[in-house]
Amino acid sequence: MTCMARKVRKKDIDKQLLNTIFSLQSEWKQVQSIIDQSMEPTVNGYYQAKALRAQYLFLLREARHRGVNAWKMRK
Repeated sequence: MTCMARKVRKKDIDKQLLNTIFSLQSEWKQVQSIIDQSMEPTVNGYYQAKALRAQYLFLLREARHRGVNAWKMRK
């Protein structure tokens, strides 16, 4: 039973990881769009975009390491 409980928890964590990745991607693209449309973007905006991009890429690598696939999770 412990093996099955572990799989359930791993599956829940993988879903949470995917949700976080999708929300970070959306937020990063939104900030990047604001910076691209600004006449004089602030330094703070650049730093925020870089930080969001770094978090997003880190979580993508983590998902790849864990073998998480968004298509497989939907089924």
